[in-house]
Amino acid sequence: MTDVATGWTINRSVRNKSAIRVIEAIEHCCRQFPFPIKGIDSDNGSEFINADLLEWCVAKKVTFTRSRPGNKNDGCHVEQKNWTHVRELVGYLRFDTEAELEVLNAIWILEQNYTNLLLTQQKLVTRTRVGSKVIKRHDTAQSPYQRLGATGVLTPSKKAALTRARNTLRPGHHQAEITRLTTQLQRLALAKTGPPPRTVNRAFNERREARGSS
Repeated sequence: MTDVATGWTINRSVRNKSAIRVIEAIEHCCRQFPFPIKGIDSDNGSEFINADLLEWCVAKKVTFTRSRPGNKNDGCHVEQKNWTHVRELVGYLRFDTEAELEVLNAIWILEQNYTNLLLTQQKLVTRTRVGSKVIKRHDTAQSPYQRLGATGVLTPSKKAALTRARNTLRPGHHQAEITRLTTQLQRLALAKTGPPPRTVNRAFNERREARGSS
């Protein structure tokens, strides 16, 4: 989940795409955001477009909208994080066990503290086409923590808590722990791979076919 205004991003992996698992993940993410969630704009997957999530949004008084079918760029703020916040960390292996799920979510907790409090991002301000050339202008790079502080939506206690968390953050320790967990995750994924298949003796089979035809 990515906040459009600040770029604050929370990841959460789920066991499957059932409504109960997805809603549990959304509730977890909402608790992790340092500000209240007023609306959710999802893609058109059945894990989101269902009566269960709509009922949850109505009960929580959260606006629920969706992107236009066939317009992937409607979700560009979250789609662009697929590389920087997911694949760059854990790669493209298949993770489908409880042990891997636990490690994944431990990685996401460390990653969200590191990237939201420390790493700067630029936001696109203007995009102008001049002939065949596209000119893009970006604003000054700021971390989600800095952008959030400038909005004025934080309570003094919440702002002080975030400032303490940022000041006590140890980037080297965080990176080392993330590296340890990603290595563990890779080992778990590769351990599921069975022995390589036995090669077929094609020459032997061809000789048998030749004898049979004669």
